[in-house]
Amino acid sequence: MDLDLSPKLAKKVYGGDGGSYHAWCPEELPMLCQGNIGAAKLALEQYGFALPSYCDSARVAYVLQGSGVAGIVLPEKEEKVIPIKKGDAIALPFGVVTWWYNKMDTELVVLFLGDTKTAHKPGSFTDFYLTGSNGIFTGFSTEFVGRAWNVDEGVVKKLVGSQAGKGIVKLDAGAKMPEPNPDHRKGMALNCEEAPLDVDIKDGGKVVVLNTKNLPLVGEVGLGADLVRLNGNAMCSPGMSCDSALQVTYIVRGSGRAQVVGVDGKRVLETTVKAGNLFIVPRFFVVSKISAPDGLEWFSIITTPNPIFTHLAGRTSVWKALSPQVLQAAFNVPAEVEKEFSSKRTAEEIFFPPPN
Repeated sequence: MDLDLSPKLAKKVYGGDGGSYHAWCPEELPMLCQGNIGAAKLALEQYGFALPSYCDSARVAYVLQGSGVAGIVLPEKEEKVIPIKKGDAIALPFGVVTWWYNKMDTELVVLFLGDTKTAHKPGSFTDFYLTGSNGIFTGFSTEFVGRAWNVDEGVVKKLVGSQAGKGIVKLDAGAKMPEPNPDHRKGMALNCEEAPLDVDIKDGGKVVVLNTKNLPLVGEVGLGADLVRLNGNAMCSPGMSCDSALQVTYIVRGSGRAQVVGVDGKRVLETTVKAGNLFIVPRFFVVSKISAPDGLEWFSIITTPNPIFTHLAGRTSVWKALSPQVLQAAFNVPAEVEKEFSSKRTAEEIFFPPPN
């Protein structure tokens, strides 16, 4: 059966006054299950607080909008309280506890992409909350909790029963929360909109790549990531991951056209992509995009921390490395056609500005 690769929007899972949680489900996007990938979004209103929780998967978080505070308790039980803002990518290894808080009047929106090979359900994240109406300790008897925490049953009932919210709550405006420490960002967060560019092509586009060099924790997460900004009417070269990695792409801004070609040389997807879409390119499939006049920006994870890509057009493409005789024989064309082909795209790589 053919896989459905068409882009999809997230569906709301739950929410209230403090904000909402949205996810892409494997039933609508089968490649999530096939590739063992999870994808979700957290949106927090002012004073919204996402309660402390474990996730069953390693993830990369990307701040799509707003600013706030992220609390991360590492497996060695050290809490990092970091300031976050639009453009931040945060590595969240398996086993960390996280909480999120938004004090500002602008909605805080955080995207989560990750590997679900350790998950309860392939293609989905499951969060295990420490408190709230669905908190883990609501299932234990007061006797068990009291002995575990060394408090009497009256205190247990207050601790376990006072928080009626589920997952996301809204705090009072005067609630005291930990002050974020910018020093805690080191090695855990990187702002992709401010980081040094890995690729910068005039009128074409820009790329920032997350890997073990600029964000060491992605090695523990087992994922690489990148932020790509394509200028209006520009083209991203047809390319593929040549180390069998999946590409999971979320459209951050703008719109454009995308084509994906499978391993048998047949086009398996031709579609328009727009902000909010998520789509997945299978292993060894080749993808290319052309942006609309308003440009196109996307954030991707790749299922290896240091991905290797092959591009099939431009100065760094494999065509430029092959000898003229091989190209003539491979295309079955005379020398003059090969020369016309080889003389083009000798300067541009990866991104191609719009035609004059």
